[in-house]
Amino acid sequence: MQTAFKFLRIEHAEGAAIITLDRPPLNVLTIEMMHELGAALDEVSAADHLRVVALRAEGKAFCAGVDVADHTPEQVDAMIRGFGQLFTRLRTFPIPTIAVVQGVALGGGTELAVGCDIVLAGTSARFGQPEIKLGVFPPIAAARFPSLIGYQQAARLIFTGETISADEALRLRLITEVIADADLLAHLDTLLSQMRRLSAASLRLAKRALLSGSDRGGDALDAIESLYLSDLMATADAREGIQSFIEKRQPVWRDE
Repeated sequence: MQTAFKFLRIEHAEGAAIITLDRPPLNVLTIEMMHELGAALDEVSAADHLRVVALRAEGKAFCAGVDVADHTPEQVDAMIRGFGQLFTRLRTFPIPTIAVVQGVALGGGTELAVGCDIVLAGTSARFGQPEIKLGVFPPIAAARFPSLIGYQQAARLIFTGETISADEALRLRLITEVIADADLLAHLDTLLSQMRRLSAASLRLAKRALLSGSDRGGDALDAIESLYLSDLMATADAREGIQSFIEKRQPVWRDE
């Protein structure tokens, strides 16, 4: 039975799950909302045939960050560690993830988006880490941005708190693609349709391989080759994919 959430919605459709942040007007993350999002990820990960998860938001903004009220001395430890755990859960999620960003994605909102494998941004999207303007810094961006966009560009964004456009975020390779706002959800539907035709088992193993490569660089090749030979080639879908190509027919996936 699907959980009823206060600040989120989950939709399931043909091998895809869409999690929608629903705390208008700016979808600011509270500790309670972080817990809900973690529970939502746990819920959708249990679906055997799930191929992809999209994270989007209701309203004019994707997410304006973590609630400043949770930075009090009494709450800050739970907030920082809780958000770090949520980011790690999202980045290492066993299924491919897509963030769909419209309007502002600031602070924790930017970090939440780049925790996904693919980031689609509308032309209205704005990204930034303004924490330095409050006398603090963003732990996740400090840990993740240097490998994602290079040390100097990471330093620029974190030291200045500058907000950048979707086009600039694309130039820096912080995001994957920029789409007209009016076409954003249609573009998501097209991408979901592409992934629905693929094997859930193969997608999950490809995700493991990508994470291994990104975390370990060139040293990961042996581990990725072992994953391919020992795990991927042991799946029915890998055998079916090769056989169907040889036989010039569409594959019939068993997702195992």
